Amino acid sequence: MTVARWWSLRWRRVRAGGDAGMSTAEYAVGTLAACALAAVLYKVVTSGAVSAALQEVIGKALHAPF
Repeated sequence: MTVARWWSLRWRRVRAGGDAGMSTAEYAVGTLAACALAAVLYKVVTSGAVSAALQEVIGKALHAPF
């Protein structure tokens, strides 16, 4: 078997197999990104303006007539 033929068969198998999942490095990057997003959302939600708006919405919902 020639080298060109071997590479041809190799790449055909790689393309046919697809990507079965994430590697460990991709999990690490995905986890880091999720934690960063969670930290940003936490800071936004606990800020004064957003906290006051949420309390106002919850207060109106609790005091709404049925």
